[in-house]
Amino acid sequence: MGKLKQTGLVCAGLVGGVLISLQFSAMAEKEARASLPVEELRGFAEIFNAIKQGYVEPIEDKKLITHAISGMLSNLDPHSAYLDVDAFKDLQTTTQGEFGGLGIEVGMEDGLVKVISPIEDTPADRAGVKAGDLIFKLDDKLVKGMTLTDAVKLMRGKPKTQIKLSILRKGEAQPVEITLTREIIKVQSVKSKLIDEQYGYLRITSFQENTASSVVKHLGDLYKPGSLKGLVLDLRNDPGGLLNSAVGVSAAFLPYETLVTSTDGRVPDAKHQYYVTPGDYLRGNRDDFIKGLPVEALKVPMVVLINGGSASASEIVAGALQDHKRAVVMGTPSFGKGSVQTIIPLPGSTAIKLTTARYFTPSGRSIQAKGIVPDITVEETPDGVSATRLREADLTNHLENNKDGNSDKEAAPAQPKLQTKAPAKPKTAPGKDEEDGGFEPPGRELASKKDYQLNQAINLLKGLQIMQNK
Repeated sequence: MGKLKQTGLVCAGLVGGVLISLQFSAMAEKEARASLPVEELRGFAEIFNAIKQGYVEPIEDKKLITHAISGMLSNLDPHSAYLDVDAFKDLQTTTQGEFGGLGIEVGMEDGLVKVISPIEDTPADRAGVKAGDLIFKLDDKLVKGMTLTDAVKLMRGKPKTQIKLSILRKGEAQPVEITLTREIIKVQSVKSKLIDEQYGYLRITSFQENTASSVVKHLGDLYKPGSLKGLVLDLRNDPGGLLNSAVGVSAAFLPYETLVTSTDGRVPDAKHQYYVTPGDYLRGNRDDFIKGLPVEALKVPMVVLINGGSASASEIVAGALQDHKRAVVMGTPSFGKGSVQTIIPLPGSTAIKLTTARYFTPSGRSIQAKGIVPDITVEETPDGVSATRLREADLTNHLENNKDGNSDKEAAPAQPKLQTKAPAKPKTAPGKDEEDGGFEPPGRELASKKDYQLNQAINLLKGLQIMQNK
């Protein structure tokens, strides 16, 4: 898999795979400021002047400074970035779960726009855009030579307007052309379903402002018919989102004042521990939604499903439930994004997104560039095949895991690994899965009977129920 030269989210401004501290507070001035590198700044001024005087075309000072800021941030790590007016506005609206565009999370590779992931139930998803697609033309404009920001701006537009994507796709001899209709995308971050009238299925697609309260509401709906024998929390392909939302979701399954995660950085504000307390999962003067939680949710047997698309906030939740032995984590290793980004507003309605800390699971594990290792490894199909996915360790300039000294110890899951490879394909009765096409990776259908990993999670919960009854 080629490494991304730049990463970004969008056509719609989705901030996925990025754990964000949206406090919108400028960094306070420090008592002891580091001295400015005078010689280096003098060299920068000389280069700036050379460009102003000798570049083939006139260029505005503001544009030069903006490019300098953008380059300075983008070369730090894959997640630090300069946010212009549009990007900053997109970021704010995305965390509220509504934004405009096509519904694609994108990055740049070899000068082309690479699809990291289409967002569930969006124009791109419904039209068949796939992860790994390389977009080389937008309508009649070649992407080669554009910045990611320029390409994203072309993909944005008014709802009900169309754009044609020309795509290079692995396995296709000819370019694939897909015409999409832009729309206002409202992402429903939580979905649920009752399976066999005894097992609950809860799917989180992203961690937005109201995700945790929505989880509590869905749990209440699942418990209305009666008690559950088990619950599957599906975090597969969930790119993450807000930190307080991850703490809030964890609060739905962990006792009061339980440690969920901790962060550590260079400045005092970056060092913090987050617990199951209203002060850590609520923003503003909101009512404590945890009060409406069914009490059984704190004890119901649980399986958490993860894969290489589970990142950031997803990994916080999975790591917390794993460390506290509240749930069995099943699937394949997660994405491995263990860093925190702080949004620092600038004059003119712009901002910078700066990586300020690493986060850790309750036991102190750093998952940066490693991911959460499942307790039970189950591939997406019975044949042991899972989709090839981009992971944090594949990104250029990714942060190293600062606890790599004892890699075996640090990477090990909190619970013993019960299985190291996918189990053999189970025999099914005629007329069941074999007759209608066998198992397949998770798709758009909620809790599909062909979802092999989900089936294995339900089987595990049934086994745990039998053991408890004995």
